[in-house]
Amino acid sequence: MSEQFSRTERLFGKKAVERLMQARVAVFGIGGVGGHALEALVRSGVGSVDIIDNDKVCLSNLNRQIIATHKTLGQYKVDAAEERMKEINPNVVIYKHQIFFLPETSDQFDFSKYDYVVDAIDTVTGKIELVVRADKAGVPLISSMGAGNKTDPTAFEVADLYETSICPLAKVMRRELKKRGISRLKVVYSKEPPLAPVECDTTSINLPESEGGECKENEMAENTENRRRQVPGSSAFVPSVAGLIMAGEVVKDLINGEKKKDANGKAGLPLSFL
Repeated sequence: MSEQFSRTERLFGKKAVERLMQARVAVFGIGGVGGHALEALVRSGVGSVDIIDNDKVCLSNLNRQIIATHKTLGQYKVDAAEERMKEINPNVVIYKHQIFFLPETSDQFDFSKYDYVVDAIDTVTGKIELVVRADKAGVPLISSMGAGNKTDPTAFEVADLYETSICPLAKVMRRELKKRGISRLKVVYSKEPPLAPVECDTTSINLPESEGGECKENEMAENTENRRRQVPGSSAFVPSVAGLIMAGEVVKDLINGEKKKDANGKAGLPLSFL
């Protein structure tokens, strides 16, 4: 076993590290939550990761997104993430998808290839479709609820979606997934009531080509319903914690043999042996 993962091995054991190295995890959304989840997974020894995002790194990302530095400004997030992950573990296998996951793009993904799915996207339509697709494929998924407009990182908890309260996003997800016959979903959420964001003078930032090209604060909104909503406030210490909690749940589930389900909804072999 590589010395790089020796501390992980001391904590979980050799077989656990081998399971992680055999696993393939898809991280949808490489932002404040997803970026930290991705890095924790790679540092833990997950052997293959899919990274899905079509955004570019811009100045407003610097306050919370782990892949965002002045060096990566203007880069596509999947490119910046790939470079950073390879610096951490040169042997990690990375599948890049420079695309936003939405109902109209979902057919481009084969969920049967994944051992686990991390939902760190922030559009309701995308989140719903992601859960439905993963459920149909029998692939375990963990979903991040609202992390914006919050200030208490200690308030996060892991729960089933239908046991959540207060979180506005969780409320919408409960309603919509119930309509679609989804009976349970592991989520990371917070009961902290979201604050109303303060008006900000800067809502759009253009970078000169010499600094990495044009990068717009609301670039994702061009392809989603985001343009119709207010940009949330965020910090370095809230979305990061949500992402780390998600990664922790994925790692523990993979190690403990969380199982995929077959087409009939029956549990099959442990993920690492499929």
